[in-house]
Amino acid sequence: MLVSLARLCSAESLKPFEIRVIDEQTQRGVPLVELETVNHTHSFTDSAGEVAFDEPGLLGREVFFNIRSHGYEFPKDGFGFVGARLSTTPGGSVTLKIKRLNVAERLYRLTGAGIYRDTILLGNNAPISEPVLNSEVLGQDSVQCAIYRGKIYWFWGDTQRARYPLGHFRTSGATSELPTKGGLDPAVGVNFKYFTGADGFSRPMCPLDPTKPGPVWLDGLCVVPDETGRERLVAHYSRMKGFEVLEHGIVIFDDEKDRFEPLKVLDLKERFRCPTAHSMRSGDHIYFGEPGPWIRVKADLASISEPSNYERWNASGQKWERDEKPAPPKIEPADVDGGNPPRLQSGTVEWNEFRQRWIMIAVQRGGTSVLGEVWYSEARELTGPWHRAKKIATHERYSFYNPAHHPFFDQTGGRHIFFEGTYSETFSGNPVPTPRYDYNQMMYRLDLEDPRLIPARAE
Repeated sequence: MLVSLARLCSAESLKPFEIRVIDEQTQRGVPLVELETVNHTHSFTDSAGEVAFDEPGLLGREVFFNIRSHGYEFPKDGFGFVGARLSTTPGGSVTLKIKRLNVAERLYRLTGAGIYRDTILLGNNAPISEPVLNSEVLGQDSVQCAIYRGKIYWFWGDTQRARYPLGHFRTSGATSELPTKGGLDPAVGVNFKYFTGADGFSRPMCPLDPTKPGPVWLDGLCVVPDETGRERLVAHYSRMKGFEVLEHGIVIFDDEKDRFEPLKVLDLKERFRCPTAHSMRSGDHIYFGEPGPWIRVKADLASISEPSNYERWNASGQKWERDEKPAPPKIEPADVDGGNPPRLQSGTVEWNEFRQRWIMIAVQRGGTSVLGEVWYSEARELTGPWHRAKKIATHERYSFYNPAHHPFFDQTGGRHIFFEGTYSETFSGNPVPTPRYDYNQMMYRLDLEDPRLIPARAE
């Protein structure tokens, strides 16, 4: 009996101490907040803003935590240390408020393992169906998505697995329900149903010829009618060697096999006469390009499949034309806060009902990280000009590349928009990847009525 009592007491003493970090503005848990002890153990809040602190020897005593997070600020103490001293009572809890400097609000991680790790360890409920591991996916590169056959179809690039450092490199995919058809509120999360193989791991969605080497990346994903009027899901593919394109062309989704099949191989010289980057529909055309649309084609399968049908935007001539030597226009709007004009590299442009303007969410090349600064801009016309921009999210010495606004998640008439991007140490120069978060997708929410955005408006 004494042994059992001792074991019970030992188990009780090892109950984790709950640390919850919330946005002082919204009272919502903040993911990706780092808490570092004096002896340099590191914890990161999960997507609910939770840390289950269970360090043996540091439970049941006062512990100082240095606290930091991209785009957020914790107050300094009297000696200038940024953090808090906490009594780490086993089974106890504390809530800390952190000030958001970003205009955009970080909501949650979409992909990878341990999205709600600490929430589960604390015995709390997570809002998504697979809170710790979904289809053995540990990490996923840039997103492409479209509404197809009444669902959201999601596709990512290179995908990591737990069992070996090499995952698969021929595009992964999943579906989710629209919020209006049983899906989660995008402020809460997304329930992905992955396309998986016999081993339970996410399977290649664009295998192409398995005898030909190289990863296969997709972009320019869009939905267009074929000659019978049936909607078809198509994309541009690139078979790669490093950053060299070995082969490219157009693929079409096979609804029976649930994968992409080759439709047309294109000449390597035809690098602009094809779908590229992110797509958006306006009128009877589909537009492509990054960060702003500068390529267009008629929105049907026959037109998309023929390179001679593509046009590019001549910004100086203010017209669409078929140019033999096209080049994407430089977009360098004025920084409304007075800094140097950002060179915007990749992102999306979508029509916004609330603003009655075209809005751009794009990442800057340079800044505190090579690809970590996210900007907002507006224009009256799809092709711009983009006169002014406001930085809405920062990732110091870390990348957040290929951001994508999801208009199918817009709320309150378009006032609140949602965008995601790839959080990765790649290109950042940071030698220390963030555990669990690295090489995964993060979701942000932006309130277009935030007063800080007003100077960036296109009036």
